[in-house]
Amino acid sequence: MKLGVCYYPEHWPQERWPADARLMRQAGLSLVRIADFAWAALEPREGHFTWDWLDQAIDVLATEGLQMILCTPTASPPPWLCRAYSDILPVDAQGRQRRFGSRRHYCPSSATYHQHTMRIVAAMASRYGGHPAVTGWQIDNEFGCHDTARCYCERCATSFRGWLELKYGTIAALNDAWGTVFWSQTYSDWSEIEPPNLTVAEPNPSHVLDYYRFSSDAFVTYQGLQKTIIRQHATEDRIITTNFMSQFTDLNYYDLASSLDLVSMSSYPTGHAESRSSLYMPSNAQPNLAYDVGDPYLTSLGHALMRGFKQQRPFWVMEQQCGNVNWGVYNTGIRPGTVRLWTWHALASGADACIYFRWRAGLYAQEQLHSGLLHHDASPAVGYTDLESMHAERSLMSEIACVPHAAQIAILLDYDSLWGIRLQPHQRGIDYMRLLFLYYRALQRLGLPADIVSADADLSPYKLLIVPAAYLATERLAASLKTYAETGGTVLMGVRSGFKTTSNQVTDLPLPGVFRELVGGTVSDWHSLPPGISYDLNSIIPGLIGPATVWAEALLPDTPASHPTDPNLQILAHYTSGPFDACTALVEHKIKAGRSLYLGWHPNDVQAEALLAHLASQAGINPLAALPEGMVAFQRGPYLILLNFTDETLTATAQGQSLMVKPRNVEVVIMHG
Repeated sequence: MKLGVCYYPEHWPQERWPADARLMRQAGLSLVRIADFAWAALEPREGHFTWDWLDQAIDVLATEGLQMILCTPTASPPPWLCRAYSDILPVDAQGRQRRFGSRRHYCPSSATYHQHTMRIVAAMASRYGGHPAVTGWQIDNEFGCHDTARCYCERCATSFRGWLELKYGTIAALNDAWGTVFWSQTYSDWSEIEPPNLTVAEPNPSHVLDYYRFSSDAFVTYQGLQKTIIRQHATEDRIITTNFMSQFTDLNYYDLASSLDLVSMSSYPTGHAESRSSLYMPSNAQPNLAYDVGDPYLTSLGHALMRGFKQQRPFWVMEQQCGNVNWGVYNTGIRPGTVRLWTWHALASGADACIYFRWRAGLYAQEQLHSGLLHHDASPAVGYTDLESMHAERSLMSEIACVPHAAQIAILLDYDSLWGIRLQPHQRGIDYMRLLFLYYRALQRLGLPADIVSADADLSPYKLLIVPAAYLATERLAASLKTYAETGGTVLMGVRSGFKTTSNQVTDLPLPGVFRELVGGTVSDWHSLPPGISYDLNSIIPGLIGPATVWAEALLPDTPASHPTDPNLQILAHYTSGPFDACTALVEHKIKAGRSLYLGWHPNDVQAEALLAHLASQAGINPLAALPEGMVAFQRGPYLILLNFTDETLTATAQGQSLMVKPRNVEVVIMHG
C-alpha cells in the first residue's frame, strides 16, 4: 500500500521545500499530490505561464524519491479568467450568477471554459506528461462540491434542449415521456423547454429527473475532454483519475468512473459523521463509539461505493483526513492512533493508496483551521507521529494490499431510483441512501462483507443480492434479476420497487410492475405511516420482530384458487393489526435454483439484521466473526482485519477463537481454512 500527502508548495517559501520533501520521505510517504488549485500560480495572466516554481517543486520532491500525482487546476479558475470571460460563471437554482471568490465557480457546459480548460491542460500535459516523477494525473477536484452539480444558465438551457432532442428524437415523444398533458405543459417546440428552476409550484418530476441526468452527463463530457488531452501527452502507463466524494449523490459516479483508470476519493470520517448522521440515522441511537473516529459504518460505506464504481477494483483515498477538519459542526480534534486506524480501515476495504490531506496546516484563507500532518509552525502533528508509528507495519500492509477484497453479498445502487425517490419521497422518513445504508450497516454488524454494484454489474460472484428500492424499473433489470435467481441466487427486494418507469411516471401495471413475475405476487395497497403509527407483524424468521413503521405494503401472493398452497411461494411474515391485518408482509418465491423475496415494509435496524442473518445462513454465507458493537471486520485473503472504533477493549469470535482488540486499534489475524 502506498502512502502519500497533498502538498501545496506555492503556499510556502521555496527554501522550505527540501526540508518538507525530506520529512515526507522519512515518514514513509512515496506519493505527493500537487497543483490542484494552482491555476493562478501557473498562469497569472492569460497566455503567460510561470512553470519555474512547479519545475523546481517537482525536482525537489523527486530528489527524495517521491512520485507526483499532478492535478489539473480547473476546479478554481483564476480572477483574470472570470473577469474577462464572465460567461463561464455558473447560475444557481435561484437564477443568480455566482461570483468569483472561492472555488468550483464554473459552468461545465461553457464552451468558453472548455477552450481555456483545453489550453491549460494541454500546456501542463505537454510539459510534464513524460516526466519520470509524475506517476499519475488527477482531473479537476471534487466535481459538484458546494452544490455546483447543476447549473441553470442559458448555456445549460441550450445544451439541455440538445440533450433532450438526442434522447427523445421528437417533441411528441418527450411530451409522452414527461406526461406534459398535466397542468397544460405540452410543448410544441424544443425552444420552449427551460431548466426546471424558478417555477411557481414544484416542477414536473420527469423534467427534473432528466435535468439531473443531463447535468451529470455534462461533467462526464467535461472530464472526458481533459482525459483525452492528458492521454495525448502523458506516458501510457500514467494513471488518470479524479477524486470522488464519499457518499455524494448529485452526479452519477458510475458514468464518471467508467473511463478512469481507477477511482479515488476524499475521506473525512469525523466531518462526514457530523454532516450525514441526520440523513442516514435520523432516529437511531448512535453506537458507543470513540468521539474522534467518526462512524465506521459510514466510512466503510464510502469505501464500498468506491470499489463498486469500478467493478470491485482497488481504489485510492486521494484525500484522507489526518487531523481536525474545518467545515464540520464541531471539527473534532483527534488523538494519537486515529489516523493509523483510518489508514488500516482504508486498506482493509480495498484501498491501494492513502494520501493524507494535507501536509502542513495553512496560514491563511478558507482552510486555515484545517489540520495537516504538520502544525502551522511545521512541528509534527498527531498525523505525522501516527505515520512514524506505522513504519513496522508497512511490510504487512503491502502484503495485504496484494490480495483482492471479496464478498458474497451485493447491494444494488441505482442513481435513477435514488433521484426519483428524492424528488417525490412521499414520506419524509424515506431516502434511497438511508435505506441502502440500513442494509449495509446491518451486514457490517453481522460480519458479512458486501459490495455495492450497478444494475449492469455481473451478479454471478454473489449468493445474495439486496435491491433496496428499484423505484424506477426497467425490463432489463427485471430480466437480469430473474436470471440471477434462476441460476441459484437470492434476491431481496425492498419497498416501492417497480413503482415507476424510467421516465419517472407511475406504472400502469399491477405493482411491483415489471418485477411481478420475479416476486410471485402483487402489492395490493401501500401506506405511508406517520410517526406514532405502526402495524404489528408476525414472522417465522427468528428475531424478525417489532412493528412495521415508516412505510407498509400489503402483498398478495399469486396463489391460484386451484393450488392455494403453492410450494414455490412461502409467506414469511404477515401483518397482525391495522388495515393490512392478515395481509402478507414478506413473501418468498422459489424460482428454479434460486429465489426472490419481497419485503413489504421499511425495516428498522433489528429487523434488517435478523432478516439478513437468516438469508445469509440459508445461502451458506458465513460471517467473518461475531462482532461487538463498534467493531468492523474485513477479510483480505487469509488475513482477518478487526478494527475497534470504541474506547473500550472489545472481543470478537472467529473460528472458535476469542480475538481481543484494544481501544481504537487494529488486529490482523491469519485465518486457516
